[in-house]
Amino acid sequence: MSKENVWNSYTQEQLLELTSLTEDYKAFLDAGKTERECVREASQLAQKAGFQDLDEIIARGASLKPGDKVYRVCMKKSIALFILGTQPLEKGMRILGAHIDSPRLDLKQNTLYEDTEMAYLDTHYYGGVKKYQWVTVPLALHGVVAKKDGSVVEITIGEKDTDPIFCITDLLIHLSAEQLEKKARLVIEGENLDVLFGSRPAAAEKSADDSSKTEKDGQTDKAAGEAVKENILHLLKDLYGIEEEDFLSAELEVVPAQKARDCGLDRSMIASYGQDDRVCAYTSLRAILDQQGVPETTMCCLLVDKEEIGSVGATGMQSRFFENTAAELMNCTGRYSELGLRRCLTSSKMLSSDVSAAYDPLYASVYERRNAAYFGHGLTFNKYTGARGKSGSNDANAEYIGWIRAVMDSAAVSFQTCELGKVDAGGGGTIAYISALYGMDVIDSGVAVLNMHAPMEISSKADVYEAYRGYKAFLEA
Repeated sequence: MSKENVWNSYTQEQLLELTSLTEDYKAFLDAGKTERECVREASQLAQKAGFQDLDEIIARGASLKPGDKVYRVCMKKSIALFILGTQPLEKGMRILGAHIDSPRLDLKQNTLYEDTEMAYLDTHYYGGVKKYQWVTVPLALHGVVAKKDGSVVEITIGEKDTDPIFCITDLLIHLSAEQLEKKARLVIEGENLDVLFGSRPAAAEKSADDSSKTEKDGQTDKAAGEAVKENILHLLKDLYGIEEEDFLSAELEVVPAQKARDCGLDRSMIASYGQDDRVCAYTSLRAILDQQGVPETTMCCLLVDKEEIGSVGATGMQSRFFENTAAELMNCTGRYSELGLRRCLTSSKMLSSDVSAAYDPLYASVYERRNAAYFGHGLTFNKYTGARGKSGSNDANAEYIGWIRAVMDSAAVSFQTCELGKVDAGGGGTIAYISALYGMDVIDSGVAVLNMHAPMEISSKADVYEAYRGYKAFLEA
């Protein structure tokens, strides 16, 4: 069953709305290159839209009523937004769930070192990456450093035009004969993904007695041999007030330094880092922020961390953050009970909003054409994900898919069904199977992207727009 390209179906008014949405989306991508930054941006947008902090409401002992808008943040890395409906929460919610973490490089705790008068940051890659894609591209440093006195220093280096950028070096082609014989996964190895951080030594301190300086086998002593690292530490102290041991309690991420840009001469696409899964996160967020009036069914937008490494930890979908927040929400309406909470979660409907693989004709052999996602064909629905024999997937019920189809068709939303490549070619997972543990209806839904997990991913503006329209229609159904 074929679907038409949606571009030629738009009215002038829709094209203007599409352009406005995608410009805002690009700004969100630039402002939110880490999960912390995404939560900060989402919180600010929520406050502007009239959402209140649920924790503040709980602290005041206040109650909630239909139409109230609230949000709650978990450890500055996950966020849930709600608009209360007229029906009791026991009747369930409409949930848009996406993740805001993306593949990247994390700094190790003992990270800064010097080798041959060059300073490096030792890294540990996060999520599934092709390691060779991360060399020789401009990189930026984002994150926080928590000091022993309780203060937290925010660091962003490499995004302003006046900032320095960083880089991971690669072997020059003239000396690469042996390297080029290796398999792609070994061309660049994980322990070689170290970021070049500086090369200028600290100014030598002149001493009345230079005889204290010694040489061994043509090398200076340890202190002199770390002059570049020493200079870097001086700069970190002067610029940010941090010491080397402060890296022990830091969360610093290395991400591509480039900004989100239009792609293609026709400006029909967006090229940017982090579209997996911030394209679904932003369209889900906008879908709930743009709601007007009092809904019948409570609406929820849930943006979580750690999906790229299995949804683990206190800020991942496997944590109790969402469940606990739903309990607090019910309590604020005066209707909490353990049975009521179970009924709420079981009766909910959810779109697990995550990206899918766009068909790439340059690599056609790994796609199955009849069940691939295509640029410009709208919002994607994956009945199942997983690998090979659907291992590790959520497999949505036929009845729920029928309901989804009716919702999308009623709102004239363009959508397509798809799989993540050929059956034996690979596979992937989302947060859907975790939410399904509550017994709720869940299906994977999102935007098709090219270059998934690369430092630069590409999406179709039309698909971004259809995702926004589809998510709005789902919340309002």
